[in-house]
Amino acid sequence: MDVVNLTQKLIQCPSVTPNDAGCLDILQAQLESLGFLCFRLPFGEKDPRAADNLYARWGNYGQNLCFAGHTDVVPPGDSKDWIVPPFSGKIREGFLYGRGAVDMKGAIAAFVTAVSDFIQNNSPTYSISFLLTSDEEGPATFGTPKVIEWLQQRGEKIDACLVGEPTNPQSLGEMIKIGRRGSLNIKIQVKGQAGHVAYPHFAVNPIPPLLDYLQGVSCDPLDQGTEHFDPSNVEITSIDVGNPVTNVIPDRARAALNVRFNSLHSGESLIHFFQKKMEEVKKKHPPSLVWELEGVISGQSFITHHQELWDTLVESVQKITGKTPELSTSGGTSDARFIKDICPVIEFGLVNQQAHQTNEHVSVQDLYNLTEIYKEFLKAYGNLRAG
Repeated sequence: MDVVNLTQKLIQCPSVTPNDAGCLDILQAQLESLGFLCFRLPFGEKDPRAADNLYARWGNYGQNLCFAGHTDVVPPGDSKDWIVPPFSGKIREGFLYGRGAVDMKGAIAAFVTAVSDFIQNNSPTYSISFLLTSDEEGPATFGTPKVIEWLQQRGEKIDACLVGEPTNPQSLGEMIKIGRRGSLNIKIQVKGQAGHVAYPHFAVNPIPPLLDYLQGVSCDPLDQGTEHFDPSNVEITSIDVGNPVTNVIPDRARAALNVRFNSLHSGESLIHFFQKKMEEVKKKHPPSLVWELEGVISGQSFITHHQELWDTLVESVQKITGKTPELSTSGGTSDARFIKDICPVIEFGLVNQQAHQTNEHVSVQDLYNLTEIYKEFLKAYGNLRAG
């Protein structure tokens, strides 16, 4: 089995979230040929966000080491901006191009290839499984969380999980993710009274109070960070009044914020913080204003405290690349935020610099090297469990 060829086949499936476009068929066929028992798990039925998933397991003894990943990709944008068609999987000057090459079809292909070699040339003392979804880049409504529910209902236990998200900033071997910051979305709306700009005493302008609130919650840092986490940050992502004219005071103003938070907070505690700040600001402005605030938690912050698992992957990376990877919690969210509820989870994949970009590409050599790292990890994990 060749990792480059498998990556190309996966890229050639235009699997924009939540459409799998045949990726899971390819992977299921490969895994079944290796003796994996495969379960296709579509969820959502007629919902437009419906997604297909695959859980596959080899062996029914010992620990269960799982590899998790997603076959879905973000839209490629205008194909005219690409030097090759975004779903062609073509190779140019040592780089494989295509949407999903880095995030994360290349890593899936690398682990499947590594497992193929490992099973055929070793006698594993533990079980190996795959948890693959076509709903990660979107809301993840019918992806990994639903598969986890299914696993729990059938009593299927995963003992450790490696997620193949692209984790390295600039070169393979630089970084392993041992946790992730949480993500919280806040929407706030202030309703006032519309009126003519020439007669402001007949109106109640909601914009200044909203700006006062945004100033108060975004200027002072939430914390100074921790040993493993950067400081939490509040970012204003939208301010909108929906006013197409220049002579009307609008009746309402809206804003959106995103908070990436560390282990010093929970999503719930931060929602309480923003609500408390709102109550404080309300007292400074006309009582006729109506304030509304909604918080949606995309994921909680977490860190995996499993030193042996860290060390096993670090040593595997060192053996192939000669680098000692940083143990990090930086970056955005991933499906690890769901998997952490059932087992220890760490992440390691390709270089994330190209993720979601036009002309996304991966070094062919990196695909081969990542495959070798995963092989070493499979061998080392077996030794770890036996010890």
